[in-house]
Amino acid sequence: MPLIPEEPQIHESAQGPRVAPAAGRTTPTPRPVPGPRPAAPARPGRPGPLRPAPPAQRTSREAAPAMPGPSGPAAPAATAATPQVQLLPASAEGALDAAEEAVDLLLDSGRAPGEVLVITTGTQHPWAEHELSFGDTAYWAQHDTGDDVFYADAAVVSRAASRPVVVVAVNGGPASAAATVLPLARARAGALLIVCGDPQQINSLLDTGV
Repeated sequence: MPLIPEEPQIHESAQGPRVAPAAGRTTPTPRPVPGPRPAAPARPGRPGPLRPAPPAQRTSREAAPAMPGPSGPAAPAATAATPQVQLLPASAEGALDAAEEAVDLLLDSGRAPGEVLVITTGTQHPWAEHELSFGDTAYWAQHDTGDDVFYADAAVVSRAASRPVVVVAVNGGPASAAATVLPLARARAGALLIVCGDPQQINSLLDTGV
């Protein structure tokens, strides 16, 4: 008899208050708490849009200088400009050594080896003789690769491609060799032409007051 009234009182009192506060607490407090937590995955997403932003700014800066290029006539004038000519006085016997010193100075100043072409009017450069010993195919393959200084004889200079810097060593050979090579070397020099030899002969051939 005493067990019957105690059991319904315990179940009714336990179920009544537990259900009401549980429903009231879950709606206001736990649901807003998970709200700020999903904001954490948004942080790894932020560096994503920041990376495309810098390239967009770089393209705009690059486009800005391109605008005045076509409008102004300076661009075609630069293409028509002749290369700078430098004369290094040297005898026919010392012209090749002077050319070698000029190449060393060019490389030390930051020029890439593939930007330099050396032409000789007399005796071939030892590098050219060595490479030609393997045949013309291997020799001109070095030229086409363009990774190193290329040495060419006056007889084959017409086959050589243009390079930013051309060095001519007037180290002998027939008198017509220099007269033929200098105009070709000047046409193939993109920025600088260095001529090592007799100043009077070179000035008369180039028709410049260097």
